Amino acid sequence: MLKQVGVVFKAFYEIALNPKLLYRVVEDNSVWQKYVKKHHPEFVKGLPVAEIDDVILNFKETLDVVDFLGGGSTPADLAIIKSLCRSFPNCKYFEIGTWRGQSVSNVADVCAEAYTLNLPDDAFNGVFRDLFGFFSKKNPKVKHVYGDSKTFDYAGLNTKFDVIFIDANHRYDFIKSDTQKVFQYLTHENSIVIWHDYGKDPATTVFETLAGILEGIPAGTEKNLYHVSNTLCAIYTNRKYKTSELKSPAIPNKLFKVALESVKL
Repeated sequence: MLKQVGVVFKAFYEIALNPKLLYRVVEDNSVWQKYVKKHHPEFVKGLPVAEIDDVILNFKETLDVVDFLGGGSTPADLAIIKSLCRSFPNCKYFEIGTWRGQSVSNVADVCAEAYTLNLPDDAFNGVFRDLFGFFSKKNPKVKHVYGDSKTFDYAGLNTKFDVIFIDANHRYDFIKSDTQKVFQYLTHENSIVIWHDYGKDPATTVFETLAGILEGIPAGTEKNLYHVSNTLCAIYTNRKYKTSELKSPAIPNKLFKVALESVKL
């Protein structure tokens, strides 16, 4: 018992010296899994998985902007976002959170309108200021709007969008707020909402993200949520798919053909 007390006091001492350690505890995936188990027990194993080639039949997509530099979407993520946009004639696309601008740059060619919302440039310093929108700011088809996603005037856009991609701050309160605002102001009956980083990898659920999604969507619409296989994405749609339970480690049931070509900037 004394040993256990000593461990506890040592932990508090270490946190006092380095408060950031507390965030490691709060952000631990198992902590958020317990939260989901308590408040949303039906999702303790994550969202039902829809196969990527069921979400998009005869799945085949070409990407023109992929940098493989990390911190962004995987090629499979980018491909499913673009394919979902392609499924809407004259698609209207809205994105919350653009890093280097790969996702919106890839979808712009298949969309009639493509918006991306970010913090203003003066919110960043040095190289980060230059990297935000690195690709998308060079694309005349992309309309950049600026503001804090929690306080941005979405109603002022006076537009409903077919596909909305949420990929900004990945803390629970931001995900919940962004999700609520999207459904309040931006969606119509057939809109598809996509959340990035729902998975740490395609076979591992990030339960903080899941909690924010579940508590941000309209009540009673949980049946419209899916995890798209082979991606880090969760989606909301009224389209219906066959599903399975997430397995980790995942056993391959398909492969992808990939052609790579490097283009100098």
